[in-house]
Amino acid sequence: MKQTKLTLAGLLAATLTTACPAWADDGIAWDALSPEQQQMLAPLQESWDRLPAQRREILRRGADNWDSMSTEQRDRARQRFERWQSMTPDQRDKLRQRYRRFKQLPPEQQQRLRRRLEWFRQQPEEKRKALRDKWQSMTPAERDTFKQRQRERWENMTPEQREKLRERRLQPSP
Repeated sequence: MKQTKLTLAGLLAATLTTACPAWADDGIAWDALSPEQQQMLAPLQESWDRLPAQRREILRRGADNWDSMSTEQRDRARQRFERWQSMTPDQRDKLRQRYRRFKQLPPEQQQRLRRRLEWFRQQPEEKRKALRDKWQSMTPAERDTFKQRQRERWENMTPEQREKLRERRLQPSP
């Protein structure tokens, strides 16, 4: 149980990697947290008053989010946290940069990337591995050429062709 709480506290602390607006200097007092939030954040109780106000607010919101997650969502969050913990500082920085670039994309492009990721996740493991291997074997110039060709292909399609392609991509492979 203690390990779960520590993992949860670490998971919530990992949400601090994104930029947030400034908060009031004093932040949220421990006593102002709900009993559920206090229970979830118990491993941080002793250091709570020393945490920056912004971090306290993020942890409070994270506790609320965690409480509203399904078991499946919590399992995925734990897996992401474990993957984050296993990364080197350089890998974490690269991931933060990629996240910032993603958030700067127009909403339509973000949605298109989310759909494509979902399609990829639905593919059999062998196909995902083959696609990953193919991509990783390309040079940066080959990757740029590939992406440019895909963009041109997309731009030259009619709306009906695009919709048909979207539907095909979202269907799991046999």
